Amino acid sequence: MKKVFKNIFLQKRFFLVLTGIILCFLVSYIFEIISFIAKLLFYLFLALLIVDIILLFLSKGNIIADRIVPDKLSNGDENNIKIQVTNQYLFTSKVNIIDELPFQFQKRDFNFRNELNSGEQKFYMYNVRPVERGVYSFGNLNVFATSPIGFLAKKYTFNQDKEVPVYPSFLQLRKYELLAFSNRLMEFGIKKIRRIGHTMEFEQIKDYIQGDDIRNINWKATAKRGQLMVNQFQDEKSQPIYSIIDKGRVMKMPFNSLSLLDYAINATLVISSIALKKNDKAGMFAFSNKIENRVVAERRSSQMNLILETLYNLNTNFVESDFSRLYIDVKRNIPQRSLLLLYTNFETLDALHRQLPYLQAIAKQHLLVVIFFENTELVAYAKEKPNNTLEIYEQAIAEKFIYEKQLVVNELRKYGIQTILTKPEDLTINTINKYLEIKAKGLL
Repeated sequence: MKKVFKNIFLQKRFFLVLTGIILCFLVSYIFEIISFIAKLLFYLFLALLIVDIILLFLSKGNIIADRIVPDKLSNGDENNIKIQVTNQYLFTSKVNIIDELPFQFQKRDFNFRNELNSGEQKFYMYNVRPVERGVYSFGNLNVFATSPIGFLAKKYTFNQDKEVPVYPSFLQLRKYELLAFSNRLMEFGIKKIRRIGHTMEFEQIKDYIQGDDIRNINWKATAKRGQLMVNQFQDEKSQPIYSIIDKGRVMKMPFNSLSLLDYAINATLVISSIALKKNDKAGMFAFSNKIENRVVAERRSSQMNLILETLYNLNTNFVESDFSRLYIDVKRNIPQRSLLLLYTNFETLDALHRQLPYLQAIAKQHLLVVIFFENTELVAYAKEKPNNTLEIYEQAIAEKFIYEKQLVVNELRKYGIQTILTKPEDLTINTINKYLEIKAKGLL
């Protein structure tokens, strides 16, 4: 019996009817004729209340609910959650479904209200967008059911305490893979770049034999030997592609609730997958005051899972990034010429100049692409119409910082270092474009 009363919740209709009856009793002190009506209403109210208790707690039937959550959620994306509810009562029931979402979403009033006929099953769907990697804990799924009388509600609690990990954006990865297979990449801003020259690399010069491609005749060698000579090519060897993520304090800045670090992590996941599909070796590591989270560039079936797990555990620390340590590590551990995609951020030209000698040194041995971010909020503010002198002054400062970003690009290009200055939301597309451009031009 204690359990029954523990699950009883009084509804708004209960208090409205009870208030009306109390008013009738008060009025009956003035008009005695109302006294009989007030008593009749009170007994009717008690009878309906008893019937309501019998329907909800003593009759056969109940409410069954289930929350269907993916095994893992994709960071920065809309993830679909389903709730399945079945009414096993013999009557139509109104239900109020309250789902206890993880505290990271900061939603405490999340519910669905609907009506279910006897034996009816319904699905309710909603989306959640996590903006931090880690473990998200879903609490109980609570369902409050009422009978057609509607005085009381019975609470059903489904103990579905479930922890779901939030991984880097695997939904974005699937999207770009699907677009690549369906040849629809250009719809999303990814350029189709014509391959220049051979898709093979030169191996040797040999004597011409019947059946060789006459387009490969080496006329200089032919003139020297006095007989036809042709160039022989072999399949292009896979190249190491490293994503290097700066996880210092400059990468903690958020845009659209997602940090620059998470944008870089999501882009790394996608570009690694595309590199492997292009027969290149994909690897990654992160740095701040030391080098961490290393995955050596390889082509193997487990490489993407290894990269995904490493990215999942990568977090920002709030220290100044040490580019000298980055240079030493690259020199020691990456002997073969590789494509290095460096995700970092420079707000001013002075910040670049402090690190430029190390970037130049890395670029002598490898093809370095420095990727950093536009401050989109600053750009939007600079375009607003000023209302007073203070706002004019603030917009002038904003435009100065925007201009410095372009100066950083020019400075890097002056020293032959490839650059990408991108909006955070366009990072993945622009990185793919740069990779495809480098492959097409044979720069690596």
